[in-house]
Amino acid sequence: MTRLPLRYLVAAAAAAAVCSTVAPAAQADLGVVVSPGMEIHQDSNVCTLGYVDPVLRIAFSAGHCRGSGPVTDKDGHFIGMVSTSRDNTPDGTVVRTDQVIADYETIGLAADVTVNNILPGGRQLIADPAPQLTAGAPVCHFGVITGESCGSVERVNNGWFTMDNGVISKKGDSGGPVYVLSDNNKAVIIGLFNSTWGALPAAVSWQATGQQVREDVGVVNVAATHN
Repeated sequence: MTRLPLRYLVAAAAAAAVCSTVAPAAQADLGVVVSPGMEIHQDSNVCTLGYVDPVLRIAFSAGHCRGSGPVTDKDGHFIGMVSTSRDNTPDGTVVRTDQVIADYETIGLAADVTVNNILPGGRQLIADPAPQLTAGAPVCHFGVITGESCGSVERVNNGWFTMDNGVISKKGDSGGPVYVLSDNNKAVIIGLFNSTWGALPAAVSWQATGQQVREDVGVVNVAATHN
């Protein structure tokens, strides 16, 4: 049996988010555009939006950006509600390379916002197919504080990886997309930025996030009609 791609699995999360986005939707500004790499606010937390699916109207960011539920843009416009999340990022302790790090949230986007999957630099961010993670592979990351920075995968761990050779990050970049560039003006997402491991920027792999979503929405080993 094969597994549904992540975009189809989050449909369950989208259904859960419909009821929660109906009430605040009237607050949404018709001029608000939701796209990967944008600044988002959850209570007092500032983070970066990661992957955005314009069809399902679902967005991803880091789970540790946790707030009360409503998500706004940098100007305070309501853009959606958190529908599912998971975060086991240790605080103040050393993370072993064999530990599994979970750090994602899905956001059901409001009906009145405009949604696209274009990064600030103009590239389309796509989810499938994601290349296999290997040490030394080229990689880029976008965060609202540091912008786009590129380097390479330093080490692949248990569902997460570290980066070096030019990739930088600061507080506020959490949840931002980590991706590889393709030659057709597209970028393929491979992870969501988490934090730092020592001095190295670190991200949870998109594949691991997909598995966590499957578990959280109760969809595991589902026969797929899409590849």
